[in-house]
Amino acid sequence: MAALLLVAHAPLASALQAVARHAFPECSGNLVALDVAPDMSTEQVEEATRRALETLGPGEILILVDVFGATPFNAALKAAEGSRVRVVAGVNVPMLWRSLCYADEPLQDLVARAVDGGKHGVLQVVEPRRQNQSSPPVSHDQDPNQHQQ
Repeated sequence: MAALLLVAHAPLASALQAVARHAFPECSGNLVALDVAPDMSTEQVEEATRRALETLGPGEILILVDVFGATPFNAALKAAEGSRVRVVAGVNVPMLWRSLCYADEPLQDLVARAVDGGKHGVLQVVEPRRQNQSSPPVSHDQDPNQHQQ
């Protein structure tokens, strides 16, 4: 079973960990959060990431980071050595939940599920009205014929 490491700008990693524990308490045992403070250098974050990886043990580990190219990402990429650690950027709640639910799959499959969960969890659910188009008048009367006499 793969372990999960969240590395994100503070307080996002801890907040996501809390959401995971709330929704899936039975699956969040191998989940560690690392909040990156604004004053931390990439080297400090890399060292903290290495320590977190050590606490998760020798098995496979998926690192979920918040933003591609930012300090958490750069540090995680430097710390992720070997074939047992993968990094996925753009963490969101659906990605995290999918990762928790399928953590028993091989790491390569888990990465694919995480990315799919992240992509499929972002939806536009309300379409705005097109501009310059009038809406039909709305009547709040129970009987539409009441004013016609």
